[in-house]
Amino acid sequence: MTISNAVIGQSGGPTCAINATLAGVIDALAKSKKIDKIYGMINGINGILSDNLKVLNSIFDNRENLKLLKLTPSSYLGSCRFKMPDLNEETDVYEKVFDVLKKHNITYFFYIGGNDSMDTVMKLNDYSKKFNKGVTVMGIPKTIDNDLYGTDHCPGFGSAAKYVATSVAEIARDAYCYLVDSVTIVEIMGRNAGFLTAAAALARCEKLCAPDLIYLPEHPFDLINFLNDVKAKIAQRKNVIVAVSEGIKNKDGVYIAAASDIFENDKFGHAQLGGAAKTLENIVKKEIGCKCRSVEINVLQRAASHFPSKTDLDESFKIGKKAVTYAMGGVSGEMMIFKRADADNYKIEIGSMDIKLIANKEKKMPNDFINARGNDVTKAFIDYARPLIMGEEKIITKNGLPVHLVLE
Repeated sequence: MTISNAVIGQSGGPTCAINATLAGVIDALAKSKKIDKIYGMINGINGILSDNLKVLNSIFDNRENLKLLKLTPSSYLGSCRFKMPDLNEETDVYEKVFDVLKKHNITYFFYIGGNDSMDTVMKLNDYSKKFNKGVTVMGIPKTIDNDLYGTDHCPGFGSAAKYVATSVAEIARDAYCYLVDSVTIVEIMGRNAGFLTAAAALARCEKLCAPDLIYLPEHPFDLINFLNDVKAKIAQRKNVIVAVSEGIKNKDGVYIAAASDIFENDKFGHAQLGGAAKTLENIVKKEIGCKCRSVEINVLQRAASHFPSKTDLDESFKIGKKAVTYAMGGVSGEMMIFKRADADNYKIEIGSMDIKLIANKEKKMPNDFINARGNDVTKAFIDYARPLIMGEEKIITKNGLPVHLVLE
């Protein structure tokens, strides 16, 4: 049996479950007879390009560290946002990557990330095959936006959804203290996919109707309709809670928060967003005249690990382990996916899909998840999302605060 080494990287926006996936990969690799050293690339693909790799074996020989890693938020190995060049235009970067892999006898490459990370997986796999490099390249999904194509849901979404729903419920309880007409507008992440904003609806229960209104990027945002919706809700109850996606756009596709300093694009061509709730706050104050405040949850929705979904963490760990099983079985150039096996009784199966069917595509909320007026979600979405936030993990604490594993 040929013994070689493996490398793992994390890329893109972090989540509170991305390290659970990393833990799953490490656990499976440590038990494999085909693997000697397990390397972690520091700051994603940049770690390969700079030959900045960390041997992880000795760290995780201690099973307590593996347990703690699963409960640690953000990217343990660090992250990056690096766009691999077109394979036909520039080969120097690829040659450097595979020179480093060869130097360390690495034949298994695992990359945990979102849309842009899967583009990297596709390109590296194409290069490996084209030039017979013999490196197995596997993608493992991660994103709180839940917008990766091909998978029922993404690791990280369930915990972020749980945090959003919990936060909206707490914001509503705060607003309900006062007997004055008020509007609270909560801005939630999501450039083009509204799954996370829609998750605010999970806060609703027998004694809580918040959020009263939900606006998603998949449905054109009409300002007049919005103001009428808010006025109608204020007539029913004094305190109105509104959930809006950072990426809501008007019928012309222009972001509501668009301004000269906000509308610049990042290096991937994505508009830099933020300020949708603040924009609407100012409009409500001017047009309706009631008390209004905006709340931008921002990075808290992806960094909070004190109340994660047990379902999310368990599934994230399992999909990491399964990625190793598939790679050792000869699968390359694919991304691991979740498939919902039973719609009525939640059950998930783990499989994989050709990365070419996934990279540079974006999953959005299906029409049957959004009501006709575009200001709320349907029962179909609640039925889809509810199982993903179930269960609580016992958090390890010290001196009254959560303990996190930090790479030294």
